[in-house]
This record gives sequence, C-alpha cells and structure tokens, in this order.
Amino acid sequence: MSRIGPFRAYVTTFGALTGSGFRRYATYRQATIAGTFTNIVFGFLRCYVLLAVAAEAAGQRPAGYDAEQLALYVWVGQGLLSVIGIWGWTELADRIRSGDIAADLLRPIAPVTGYLAADLGRALYCMLTRFGPPLLAGALFFPLHTPARWQTVPLFAVSVILAVVICFGCRYVVNATAYWLQDARGPIMLWTLGSGVLGGLYFPLRLLPEEFVVALWVLTPLPSLLQTPLDVIAERDGPALQAGLVGLQLLWAAGILAFAALVQRRAEKRLVVQGG
Repeated sequence: MSRIGPFRAYVTTFGALTGSGFRRYATYRQATIAGTFTNIVFGFLRCYVLLAVAAEAAGQRPAGYDAEQLALYVWVGQGLLSVIGIWGWTELADRIRSGDIAADLLRPIAPVTGYLAADLGRALYCMLTRFGPPLLAGALFFPLHTPARWQTVPLFAVSVILAVVICFGCRYVVNATAYWLQDARGPIMLWTLGSGVLGGLYFPLRLLPEEFVVALWVLTPLPSLLQTPLDVIAERDGPALQAGLVGLQLLWAAGILAFAALVQRRAEKRLVVQGG
C-alpha cells in the first residue's frame, strides 16, 4: 500500500498538469482558427508541388509513393504540425533567462515531467481542434489514400504520441542550452531550420538518397517527428517495417527523455555552483 499511494499521487499530479496544459491552449481560440487556416493554405501549395513531382516521376511513383499517398502525406502532415509542435516553444529558455526557473525547481515534480505533462495536454487540444480541418480540406479537393490494413490506424495513433514525446524532449534539450548560454535563440533557430527539413515536413525524406535517409533515421530522432507517422498512415511500407519504425520511435522517446533528465540534473548542479 505504501508504494501504491505515491504512485497514485504521481498519476493524479501528472493528469492535473496535462489538464492544465489543455485548458491553457484552449483559451487561444482565435490563434487556433488562424493557425488552422494557414495550415490549409500551405497544404494546397505543398500538395500541388508533390503531385507535380509524382506526375513527372518514372511510373508516377516517386520514392515508392503514388499520388494518393503523397496527398495523404501532405494533409495529415499539415494536421499534425501543430499537434507535434515542432516550432514556437521557448518557455523553458525564457524562464531560465528571467530566473523564474527557480520556482520550477522548488515544485515536488521534476521539471521534465511537469513540462511533458503540460505539452501532452497541448497536443491533445491541437489533435481535437487542428488535426481534422486540414485533413477534411484535403479530402474535399484531392483523392487521398485510404488505409487498407487494420493495424495502420492503431500504429499511427501510437506513432503520433511517440512523436509528440520525442519532439518535446528535443525542444526541452534545445531550450535547456540557456542554462549555459543564457540566450538560447541560436540553438532554437538551428532547431527550427533543421527539424522541418530533416523531420519530413517539407518533403518526404525518401526522396533523398537511401543511404543518407537510413543513417538519418537511425542516428537522429528527427525523422521520427513527422516522417514516421506519415509513412505509417500512408502505408508506404509493409506491416513489419511499419511496426519496426514505431519501435524505433519508442527507443528514441525513451532515450531523449532520459537525456533531457540528465541535462536537467547537470544544469541544476551548475546553478548550485553559481549560487542560483
């Protein structure tokens, strides 16, 4: 019983923080509408570009995608962009710079856990409000690939959750550079540029040379942000490879959270040395 009590309290606290993250982002209704409209507009641009690529490719299947799979890739990607939340998060860096991070260190829950719970709430809100409209817009104007295998949708759901966790961990580490640099705008800008290109947002990474893509997938977490869930839902690969890609995501999620926790512990020691 003594073990069940603390665990129950931990789960309750985590759930409360997730709910607070959901409610926080639910207050930005105009931003939600504006962001959704922007994602739809850019979805048309991206879709027409990739369909033009497919029309000129040999067999009209560039990198193994047909036109319907490419269209689905684009519109699901536009819906997931805000869910995964690659860009725009500087809260940790701002709090480090202002000194408000000291309040986070006094709380009974670790900063990595607290921020993760809030980010999951944000992702849930975006999934409910900003995922559907771009996908609906795409379905109205383009023929989209319909998943044919029963395991695709459950795997996609798991893949999206893992992508949110991986993206949070990466953003946390990038923001945490402010512990040492005081100003993390440089690393954040580098993350903004690299995550979109190497994460599969602008174009499918499979269009690049195979050796480079495999190395990028295995050695970095970036393709696990968008490329993996989009390839899963588009059924670009067979069931075994689908499951393998999600398994790789699981390894990256565990690894990046462990690394974020390690960075946080090292940063707290630095703050003690500095007298913070």
